[in-house]
Amino acid sequence: MPPDPHALFQLTGPMAMLGWLTLALSPIAPRIADMVAALLMPVLLSIGYTALILVHWSDAPGGFDSLAAVMALFTDPGVALAGWVHYLAFDLFVGAWITRTARAEGINHLLVLPCLVLTFLFGPAGFLAFTALRGSFAARARMTGAIA
Repeated sequence: MPPDPHALFQLTGPMAMLGWLTLALSPIAPRIADMVAALLMPVLLSIGYTALILVHWSDAPGGFDSLAAVMALFTDPGVALAGWVHYLAFDLFVGAWITRTARAEGINHLLVLPCLVLTFLFGPAGFLAFTALRGSFAARARMTGAIA
């Protein structure tokens, strides 16, 4: 019998939060943030996601051909949990990329923190905010002649 999706749900949030905490504190320990948030937690969450899909996918109603079918797909607790873990893993991975990219490009971490919060809460909106921030830094550098 597979583990209870409700019990597994209680484990996934703290795992992701550990990764987000390391990103928030990454100026203090960038190597730890890179290891935990960019590798360890996304890999563990991805393993969990894959296991959930393997166990629950064949019995799940619905599909991807219409919004109604997608909604039906997520009525299965195991598939809904897999979808949640999918979001946790990918948003954390994107947050780690944002943090590494900002560090490499010299963008102040205090300016990156709101982008991380947005990525944590609303995924693509945080990515969009960071893309705009990054673009503004690149435009400013071009205007001042720092980049040829």
